Amino acid sequence: MQRPALAIALAAGLLATGFAFFSSAGAEDRRLEDPPSRVATAVFAGGCFWCVEADFDKVEGVLETVSGYTGGTLEKPTYKDVTRGGTGHYEAVKVTYDPAKVSYDELTEYFVRHIDPTDAKGQFCDKGDSYRSAIFVSGTGERTAAEETLTAAEKSLRTDVVTQVIPASTFWPAEDYHQDYYLKNSVKYGYYRKGCGRDARVKALWGKVAKAS
Repeated sequence: MQRPALAIALAAGLLATGFAFFSSAGAEDRRLEDPPSRVATAVFAGGCFWCVEADFDKVEGVLETVSGYTGGTLEKPTYKDVTRGGTGHYEAVKVTYDPAKVSYDELTEYFVRHIDPTDAKGQFCDKGDSYRSAIFVSGTGERTAAEETLTAAEKSLRTDVVTQVIPASTFWPAEDYHQDYYLKNSVKYGYYRKGCGRDARVKALWGKVAKAS
């Protein structure tokens, strides 16, 4: 009558031993990944957040991008709230990065060269307050870097740059269906991006600088 209990006990022991083995192996694998000693975040608004997210995901040293809303007054805004207007929010992307691989200065320069910083009404085919461009900064270091990048862009383009430098505020992640949209809906995204003229305008604007330099 004790054999079933003994078998159960032995089985439980084996399971516990096996679980401990696999757990320790998994921990060892994670240690081998050698995670960054520290990470930092930056927030950019450059029109359609699908496109901004897609652009930053190409940068070595960028660990994560999240589409969302920031700069406004409404708590927990939705996409409908923001696009309807009146909330003060921008469509923006929070970029988490490894400072050992890419600097904040490099990210700001990359950002500005992938938008139209001369458009005060929005970006490309998207017009309205929520589509304006901005760099949201935390502290004097980020502000100085952002302002220097925009000043350099103005000199390169030889025209007024209207991208704003704004103190960082609460960042509200957008709805799940907006995250990684360019990956989850690649065909629709491709048609949208081409139809909106984003890449064509960036090439026309910044290509002149490359030829002149």
